[in-house]
Amino acid sequence: MTLHNCLLISVLILTTGCSYAQDPEIKPAIDWSEKLTEEQFRILRQCGTEPPFTGAFWDHHEDGVYCCAGCGQGLFDSRDKYDSGSGWPSFFEVLAEKAILTRTDYKLGYPRTELLCSACDGHLGHVFGDGPPPTGLRYCINSASLKFLLRDSEQVITRLLDGEN
Repeated sequence: MTLHNCLLISVLILTTGCSYAQDPEIKPAIDWSEKLTEEQFRILRQCGTEPPFTGAFWDHHEDGVYCCAGCGQGLFDSRDKYDSGSGWPSFFEVLAEKAILTRTDYKLGYPRTELLCSACDGHLGHVFGDGPPPTGLRYCINSASLKFLLRDSEQVITRLLDGEN
């Protein structure tokens, strides 16, 4: 393989986002560009990443639940959040295993495990095996892919009573 071909392949990998950009036909009834901010759209639907230490939740410490900014599905509990030093919100556990889908992402030229919201297929971030006990996992999430609900908010209480995550 020539240097030229290697460069072309590298550029292709880096510009395609995560494993693939979100197909607009996945959820045809939703116009994501109207529902989300530009930054949320870039991250959730086009597999973008926010710069470290810039998102609203990397240093956020309130008690509650982090939900998908696209569809509102509960994803993470603030009690499972920790400071990984990465500059992104990090959790060692998901609220419910069924809330997250995974797929292999080669954006950086090597395989990583990408995380997606199981309800809307929105790109959330990645999971790594360098987290704290008890799971040893670090769910590294973009703040723009999240919205936060205080634990005692009506929405969270209603979800818990209804058995939703």
